[in-house]
Amino acid sequence: MRHARRPSRAPAKPSAPAGPPVDLSIESLGGEGDGVAAGPIYVPFTLPGERVRAVGGGERRELDAVLTASPQRIEPACRHFGVCGGCALQHWTHKAYLAWKVERLVGTLALQHIETEVLAPFAAAPGSRRRLALHARKGSREAARVGFKARKSWDLVEIDECPVSDPRLVAALPALRRLAAPLFEHPKSAPTLHVTLTGAGLDIEITGVEKKSGGGLTADARMTLAAIAAEADFARVTIDGEAAYLSRQPAVRLGPVVVALPPGAFLQAVPAAEAAMVKFVGEAAAGADRIADLYCGVGTFTFRLAEIAPVYAAEGSAAAIRALSSATASAPGLKGITAETRDLAKRPVLAEELKRTDLVVFDPPRAGALEQTAELARSKVSRVIGVSCNPATFARDARVLIDAGFSLDRVFPVDQFLWSPHVELVGVFTR
Repeated sequence: MRHARRPSRAPAKPSAPAGPPVDLSIESLGGEGDGVAAGPIYVPFTLPGERVRAVGGGERRELDAVLTASPQRIEPACRHFGVCGGCALQHWTHKAYLAWKVERLVGTLALQHIETEVLAPFAAAPGSRRRLALHARKGSREAARVGFKARKSWDLVEIDECPVSDPRLVAALPALRRLAAPLFEHPKSAPTLHVTLTGAGLDIEITGVEKKSGGGLTADARMTLAAIAAEADFARVTIDGEAAYLSRQPAVRLGPVVVALPPGAFLQAVPAAEAAMVKFVGEAAAGADRIADLYCGVGTFTFRLAEIAPVYAAEGSAAAIRALSSATASAPGLKGITAETRDLAKRPVLAEELKRTDLVVFDPPRAGALEQTAELARSKVSRVIGVSCNPATFARDARVLIDAGFSLDRVFPVDQFLWSPHVELVGVFTR
């Protein structure tokens, strides 16, 4: 029998009701990536088929030792794994891990009695993520503590590496620690640095800085912040959307255009995942005469769709619509884009407004698009393409469309958040 103690990098066991260690057989993996034994009892960092020793009480225990390891167990890629709350599945072979994500997606659809063709998934590579949300806590006068939240805790895990992230983001960590140092004039400040790698360099939007009675940071703190940003050659630093430093306008290329990003703009986390989804959506949209792109953001899909047919684009963020419209003005060879700021949850595009539209693309937040889906179900639209970061709300909304006469023809799984339990997808509906 193989008897392996848990790696020293694993977290200390949190306090739990007293109870003797128990030996468990892991039967499957739960939705958050924890191993599941009979009971059910959940044990993190375990794999199906393993025999493990767990400690604690209740249905959620902690791993003490792997007694019989799965042949699919591998060495984690990051020294912070097990303590950092960012990754849950670095200890699993990639093939098995990816198959589990696809199975989860199929199972989630099945809960709504939906069966469809599931295509081969896109899998993000290590070192490919261009966006990070880094939490900062007060450190020394010269450098703050910067990292991610600990697993099941509000504590901060300072990171020195992150194999998920683009190496240029990892290389910037020392400068980001210095940048965060002046942000703690108010004792309740708990800043988050939303860092995006753009064509112009790093774009950093800072939230969570408490305002002093005079409002915002002092002039001295702002000068220090700007000096650090200049020394690090950051493109832009903003605080709650207001410019604190600007050297170059952050921008990204979306199909045939370059879009100037507003502060805090949403982008897909991995450029290769974005490219794969845009390609898939473009192929599924071929032949359309008039298109609506709902929850369009700054135009991730809009510009590719506008190469096919005229597009109506709607999004709740006024800044995103301004960026999209500005880029449209200089975009060559497009069929035409009409953009509108619109809260699609409170004011969905009505079926009557879609009379001349034959294809709708929607890419809502995690809560889904139930109100908008109801209008699509009432409409005469013949094709719908749904993009989702939450299979559960996608399945709920898909059920509404299917009950209205649509069929879900195929689904494209997207593993954009490597080593996490999250899976995204693009689904194509026809009526």
